[in-house]
Amino acid sequence: MSARLLVIDDEAIALRNLSHILLKEGYDVTTRQSGPGGLKELEQGQFDVVLTDLRMEKVDGMAILRRARELLPDGEVIVITGYATLDSAVTAMKQGAFHYIAKPFRLDEVRQVVRAAVEVATLKRENRELRRHIEGLQGRGNFITQDMNMQRLLDAARQVATTDCNVVISGESGTGKELLARYLHLHSNRVEGPFVAINCGAFQEELLANELFGHEKGAFTGADRVKHGLFEVANQGTLFLDEVGEMSLPMQVKLLRVLQERELFRVGGTEPIAVDVRIIAATNIDLPEAVDHGRFRSDLWFRLNVVHLVLPPLRERRDDIPLLAYYFLRKHALAMGREVVDITPEAMQLLSGYDWPGNIRELANVVERGVALTRGELIEVAHLPEALRELKTRILPITGSTLPTLDEFETDYIRQVLEHTAGNRSQAAEILGIDRVSLWRKIKRIEGQP
Repeated sequence: MSARLLVIDDEAIALRNLSHILLKEGYDVTTRQSGPGGLKELEQGQFDVVLTDLRMEKVDGMAILRRARELLPDGEVIVITGYATLDSAVTAMKQGAFHYIAKPFRLDEVRQVVRAAVEVATLKRENRELRRHIEGLQGRGNFITQDMNMQRLLDAARQVATTDCNVVISGESGTGKELLARYLHLHSNRVEGPFVAINCGAFQEELLANELFGHEKGAFTGADRVKHGLFEVANQGTLFLDEVGEMSLPMQVKLLRVLQERELFRVGGTEPIAVDVRIIAATNIDLPEAVDHGRFRSDLWFRLNVVHLVLPPLRERRDDIPLLAYYFLRKHALAMGREVVDITPEAMQLLSGYDWPGNIRELANVVERGVALTRGELIEVAHLPEALRELKTRILPITGSTLPTLDEFETDYIRQVLEHTAGNRSQAAEILGIDRVSLWRKIKRIEGQP
């Protein structure tokens, strides 16, 4: 759907010229040749961007600006002004105008400013819709996702959940493997039973055996009472073994026996104890490769890997980044008692463009940081970590009224990369994706050498 624009100017020629330019750009344009007429139209319709002359009789551009700020929370206002009133235009920008266009205006400038305003208005609207979507999802025990591949994965998980078979979940660290394990449990026939989780990489072999299988009274010094292991605690429910690939080979043998026999011996015990537990295992390493190298038992792998679900990294589900960012914003703002309600469009663009090596866990930490650092209601670019703020410098800012030429863009970008590498041309060439000789030729051209 085309963006809706309202153009208000009491000069007929200027109004006609602006309308012609914007209609050719594909926008849905409404025009009014007076302040009162523009104000009436503003109060009756919904617009993405309002372009208003500053100097008009009866109702001036400042009145239009103030009313637009009240009626169009997602909209933007561009002020049109003569050279003699630029100071007033700057004042208008301080009061919430997106930008100003000076008369006589240039075509490229109009297109550029309006395009940027439409993009910001669109982002605001999408962000508001995302916040409303988050409110609908909270408390329902669902994944926060709108990614089609994730939807298919969750469909498969729901189908598998009721079969009671063992499941292996693989994926990079921070992708939400435990969350998917809980999702499987919640959709299984064991939902009334306990869900118990343990990180196998956090314990040495003896301690892990004690945690999983428990011990009898007197089994070792200090064992003054019977301890029920997590297998017993999870009886009739689900046991989630996170980082199962970190388990030692002797411990793998003990686990395999419990899975095969469906019974265990507590440490120091002689009587078998029957257990009915569904196993969901997770790993961020390649278990088939570990099997090939003798670090993981093949028989245990086959016993665990009845169904294999693979969680994609966050960089492969970028449509979910804004959705997740708003979920964590609400979560951490509530936890900290802060009135933080939104993320600026510019900050959201950086969040969406980052590759997130730490995946969802890293995103949650970044948003939590933003909530803690902001002194207002918004998370802004300044509240993001340096790694994200650096993304902004990789895109050249457009200044002035005209776009740079391709040569100017390339020249500025090469200079930025050389500055980033402290003049290291080999490293700069690698970043630019060209060989060192090609970079040398481009530098000669930039420096005006023959």
